[in-house]
Amino acid sequence: MAQLGGIIGLAPWLKTPPGRYLLAWEQAQLDRCVVDVFGFHALQLGLPELDALRANRMPHRWLAVDHQPARRVESGTALEVPPATEPAAPRAIVLQCDFDALPFDSNSLDLVVLPHSLELARDPHQALREVERVLMPEGRVVIIGFNPGSLWALRQRLGRMVRGMGLRAGQPLFMPSEGEFIGYWRLRDWLRLLSLEVEEGRFGCYRPPLSSQPWLERFGWMERTGDRWWPVLGAVYMLVAVKRVRGMRLVGLVRRQRLTAKAAPAVASRSSNKTLQTHDID
Repeated sequence: MAQLGGIIGLAPWLKTPPGRYLLAWEQAQLDRCVVDVFGFHALQLGLPELDALRANRMPHRWLAVDHQPARRVESGTALEVPPATEPAAPRAIVLQCDFDALPFDSNSLDLVVLPHSLELARDPHQALREVERVLMPEGRVVIIGFNPGSLWALRQRLGRMVRGMGLRAGQPLFMPSEGEFIGYWRLRDWLRLLSLEVEEGRFGCYRPPLSSQPWLERFGWMERTGDRWWPVLGAVYMLVAVKRVRGMRLVGLVRRQRLTAKAAPAVASRSSNKTLQTHDID
């Protein structure tokens, strides 16, 4: 199973000063990326603390988790981030499922967002293959992950090394201890092998790995400087990729018909909860 076993460790960390700093950057980038992605069906995999789809206007939206029962929530209610400037997003359906066996038909989703989902997945390759399966041709996937080449990751590795030597055993690591960081260029290779063409890549969060809010604010000048002079050293990165299908091209009347056609259901009937439960998917 590709369940997010590290989500329990990540959620509390997001309430710390560096976690809130990182969450604010990710929310701003996601709002910008998904606002103009059109279609009918959108899915966010994991991390309910981040409302990845709040700026998108697709009528059918899902938040997939693996540790709580399915329920309905209003988009944005679980966040501690500023509200979006876009009109209120439609309701999202929260469903429980395995990330390596999504309860969606092949070629049924227009947008999938993975905020730290791959690095916390037990089988990131299978989770990414499943995302490619459910995406429609020309559908988009947005992936966010920690950068293993950043100063934040360096402090994390040093903390693990000190802990392995038996020193400061009771001191927590700077970042969540679960999960494995996936490099930016490594992830681009994975996407290429799945015919997912990278459309945009961006790094962010250039301030030093500090736990104090006043000190983080003191280094605010590094955002603009880092984005210009050392972009690959950002603590986090974001990738946007498009699913390409050889020999397929939507033009003219065909494309207009696709955009105006009535949305077909991407999953089985909502009245049947069995399709949304983990133990019924296996």
